Amino acid sequence: MLNPNPRLPELEYIKPDSLKSAVNFLKDTAGQSVPYLGGTDCFIALRDKKLLPKYLVDLKHLNGFTSLAFDDQNGLSIGAAVTLNQMIESDAVQTHYPILAQAAQAVGGYQLRNRATVAGNLCNASPCGDTIAPCMVYQGDASVVGPEGVKTVGLTHFFIGPGETILEAGNIVQSIHLPSPPAQARGRYLSIGRNKLADLALVAVTVLAFPDLTAGSGFRFRIALSAVAPTVIFIDQAQALLSESPINPAALEKAAQIARQTCKPIDDIRASARYRRDMVHALTLRALQDVWHELLNE
Repeated sequence: MLNPNPRLPELEYIKPDSLKSAVNFLKDTAGQSVPYLGGTDCFIALRDKKLLPKYLVDLKHLNGFTSLAFDDQNGLSIGAAVTLNQMIESDAVQTHYPILAQAAQAVGGYQLRNRATVAGNLCNASPCGDTIAPCMVYQGDASVVGPEGVKTVGLTHFFIGPGETILEAGNIVQSIHLPSPPAQARGRYLSIGRNKLADLALVAVTVLAFPDLTAGSGFRFRIALSAVAPTVIFIDQAQALLSESPINPAALEKAAQIARQTCKPIDDIRASARYRRDMVHALTLRALQDVWHELLNE
């Protein structure tokens, strides 16, 4: 039953003066504290009493957390407090990582995107998280700070299950790094929900393709599905098909069928598993067709 008068629980607001202080505090208060960046997921969980912490630890002011930087050699570095609107408005992201910009644009309305962050989206680890698959398709990694120091974790190893990551007590994601994409890469992020402004994705498809003379077809493909399995899944068989065989409408259709057969959606109040499978096929085919058309018109 919904609470007719939702309100946040009483808690203590903590604003650490350094990253080291934040790590130590979160470690010492494990189970009692929650890190806070944009708060778009955190405050809903607090309102709904899914989180009942004693401390709310604000990280967004920490040194380097609002930095967004790109160069051709090192790629893109996204500070943990960089908002989705900053991503969308970045010329570097629009030019070199358009799938990430498309995915960020799919998240809620403008006001929400003014608070929501890519790092928060990843750490929330929802199967429906819009920016997760694009970051994975771009082969990103996370810089994680903890009591033992700093480590780099590839995003393919970051997620354990719905709402679960490898992060332990005292661990903080300070930035996300995406290497420079392959030359002439083209991509598409497509999702479907019950409405445009306030619903999580029922199905989302991310496709990246680029020329590669070592591939049988002359191209490599990366195809990822969101919201149809406990974590993002890559459709390896479809990727191999399009990399090894001549690309034509029949091959694109077969790849979309493989995606439909590979996904593992559930029935819930928002949609049936069958509908989600059908949408996987439709969105994958549309994304592949769009990307292939762009590559042919280079």
